[in-house]
Amino acid sequence: MAQHPAAMAADWLVSAWDQNAGLRTVTPAHSAVGDLAGAWLLDLLGLPGESAVGFTTGATMANFTALAAPRDDVLRRAGWDVARHGLGGGPAVRVVVGAERHDTVDVALRYLGLGAPDVVAVDHQGRVRPDALEESLAEAGPGPAVVVLQAGNIHSGASDPFEETVETAHRHGAWVHVDGAFGLWAAASPAYRHLMRGHEGADSWATDAHKTLNVPYDSGLCVVRDAAALQAAMGVQGAYLLRDEVCQPLDKVPELSRRGRAVPVWAVVRCLGRDGVAELVERLCRHATSLADALRTMPGVTVLNDVVFTQVCATFGSDERTDEVVGRLLADGTTWMTGSTWHGQRVLRISVSNWSTTDEDVERSVEAVRRVATEIA
Repeated sequence: MAQHPAAMAADWLVSAWDQNAGLRTVTPAHSAVGDLAGAWLLDLLGLPGESAVGFTTGATMANFTALAAPRDDVLRRAGWDVARHGLGGGPAVRVVVGAERHDTVDVALRYLGLGAPDVVAVDHQGRVRPDALEESLAEAGPGPAVVVLQAGNIHSGASDPFEETVETAHRHGAWVHVDGAFGLWAAASPAYRHLMRGHEGADSWATDAHKTLNVPYDSGLCVVRDAAALQAAMGVQGAYLLRDEVCQPLDKVPELSRRGRAVPVWAVVRCLGRDGVAELVERLCRHATSLADALRTMPGVTVLNDVVFTQVCATFGSDERTDEVVGRLLADGTTWMTGSTWHGQRVLRISVSNWSTTDEDVERSVEAVRRVATEIA
């Protein structure tokens, strides 16, 4: 993926400066930039202004960090101090997820010692069914619980119905986390914000600036409404650390030593502005719609998902033929589209996320698919 020029230039500066950006006293300029970038992101994504924003290595660690806060918080509310006693012997934390959550959620839960989650049913586009969530939480009864919802299914692009699911989870006393690696950016666009309706009612969120904003890798974003809960889970104390009472950058991420990740994020948001970010999101979605419309005109091709955001999944009549199309496309080199399995079928999965993609690029990609499919036929 091509990085946005402003983000790339800022990232080069960060590498040249080579500063450990964990403490305000040591790197006050980076801390100020981080505070500003965090405030801009909260505003862009429609998230509570009091939330803490942590800049992590990627979306996996953003989920890990955002889920560490509720792990400790729900146990604390149940009378158990996980920082002192660990997880052994304490109340079990129940984590409820949709059947089509991203695999990084399970990885983060494993890293946190929470084990495999409880899975609830989803609809045909991968959205959590509110009735299934209600039934699961009611059957389990009271106890420490976390519900993980999704903004942007990796195959369909669909987001969970947040208004209903967040209300249900909170009514049962659960912390709500939203995994929104790419889908959370829908909130930055007036045209697509409806997909995220009710997402601001959650307790924590994770996304990736590499996706959509096209910041270089190493740019996950973790947002937690209760800043104290995040600091309690991630904070580090040391006599040699030059810190004061103010929350430090290192209190919001797993790493003590870390590069200045906030600078490239600040740079691209400063460059694009509110309207530019919205236009970027809408352009990516328009390209996805164009690709899907063109695929539907090809004989033997079926687009399986409702194309509501930036994802398109298509099948070419059989698993074998679909895999052959994927293999030939990759060998052709005109476009980068990969294979996956969704709803028991092999699919060509298209994820439109490159800021520099043009209408001409879309046309060339369509022609490459058409050419390969015709050759196979």
